[in-house]
Amino acid sequence: MRSDEAKSGYERAANRSLIRALGISDREMEKPFIGIANSWNSIVPGHTHLRMIGERVREGVAAGGGTPFEFNTIGICDGIAMGHEGMTYSLPSRENVADAVELMIQAHRFDGLVCICTCDKIVPGMLMAAVRCNIPAIVITGGNMLPGYHHGCELSLTDIFEGVGKVAAGKMSDEELTELEKAAMPGCGSCQGLYTANTMACMTEAMGMSLPGCAAVPAVDAEKMRLAYETGERVVDLVRENILPRNIVTAESMRNAIRVDMALGGSTNTVLHLMAVAEEADIPFGLDEFTAIGEQVPHICSMQPGGPHSMQTLHRAGGIPAVFNRLLPLLSNVRTVSGKTVGEIAGSVRYIDENVIKTIETPVHEAGGLRILKGTLAPDGAVIKCSAVNDDMWVHSGPARVFGNEKESMDAILGRKINEGDVLVIRNEGPIGGPGMPEMLSPTSALMGMGYTKVALVTDGRFSGGTRGPCIGHVAPEAMAGGPIGLVKEGDIIEINLHERRLDLAVSPEEIEKRRQAYVPPKRELRGVLERYAKMVGQANRGAVLK
Repeated sequence: MRSDEAKSGYERAANRSLIRALGISDREMEKPFIGIANSWNSIVPGHTHLRMIGERVREGVAAGGGTPFEFNTIGICDGIAMGHEGMTYSLPSRENVADAVELMIQAHRFDGLVCICTCDKIVPGMLMAAVRCNIPAIVITGGNMLPGYHHGCELSLTDIFEGVGKVAAGKMSDEELTELEKAAMPGCGSCQGLYTANTMACMTEAMGMSLPGCAAVPAVDAEKMRLAYETGERVVDLVRENILPRNIVTAESMRNAIRVDMALGGSTNTVLHLMAVAEEADIPFGLDEFTAIGEQVPHICSMQPGGPHSMQTLHRAGGIPAVFNRLLPLLSNVRTVSGKTVGEIAGSVRYIDENVIKTIETPVHEAGGLRILKGTLAPDGAVIKCSAVNDDMWVHSGPARVFGNEKESMDAILGRKINEGDVLVIRNEGPIGGPGMPEMLSPTSALMGMGYTKVALVTDGRFSGGTRGPCIGHVAPEAMAGGPIGLVKEGDIIEINLHERRLDLAVSPEEIEKRRQAYVPPKRELRGVLERYAKMVGQANRGAVLK
């Protein structure tokens, strides 16, 4: 066993003495040492219940014949960090999570790893660590929050963000918004719709790194506790069978994840995070994979925020196993950490709610829910959740309204300085420029709440999974790396064509080159984490991983 390096032989007497100080018995010393990485904390709603899940995982590890050791990572709530300087720290935290898990499992020579995680950067960070270190590993995601409820209507977090715009537009009072605010988020779990946290839970299950059904089970459901126990048991089997993350996370399993992503219409952030996992796993992967799969896989489940269905509804409709069942002709029959293949999981499904999960013959949309756009404004690519865009905005041409950061755009939106037909350009918010690609849920939700229907938004930053509408993010190269988005001037015409997957700046090549010669990137005074991050981070089209 790997842990023998820290506990076997007379040379390791001092090491063993420290382990015995934990109360470890002779019998426990002989068993596989299992590290349990838990992102529990008391500030993030998606994490507040993870201590209970950790207890059940530890019981499962012990029952399976392993010795559990639990440790913590950080976890940032994007919703709480949204709309202010705190959001610049969100994406960098993904690298911190990955590094922290690597440091703990490598220093203590654990034989296996269980990742207990929820929310936007924590799930991909732990996946990155698992494939980086490549010891037997399994993930249990913490589950989704139940929908809020107010005056006969279900609520989610986006209702509150969009309520801000309604108040600014005079369509809602402060008192009404406060009522919604108090009703929308009823307890623990990740935000209710197919936002980034829940999309990443679905991607984890789809690529085979968590047990069947794990992704869609609500946080408060007893099934989550049963899955936690079974996850603890199963990781010991993975150690005995020497099944490694890179045996599970392969090019084909990553394609399965993208197929499920397209079928559900997941968050644009999954492109960033799946690319990062592929980079860590040394899997040659590019944005073209998303384009090719998006042409093959239809959108079969209309999830929030672009559609009506919450994660609880998806769970009741059959969860990811039911999605596997629907997509089976398009999926690769690879094995998963459960010991079952994708085909076996799909074949075991006994019930699918056809009102929620359509067939590939009768989809919500013929094409997948995400699209990669390229063109003169995004030579290396950009991403849009097309499943959340109205049909009449799939082709749009309008004048650029240029903003140097998110705050400037928000002031203009709330001040009603935006006109229907405009294309908002928010730049200097990329991996280097933000730094950390801050999410833009505040301006996109304000636009929706104020009733705009013909306004597009283009940024080198990113969007929350809660964003809906014609919002294009991850524009690469970013402005600070010399990308064309940094050269756009007020009033330039920007052309968007989702059918043709195009994003173009209607300016001559000669004029663009002239502007490039005169371009001077803005300077920001940075310290600490952000200074290091900005110096080392790569571009969004490669996952914004550290170089």
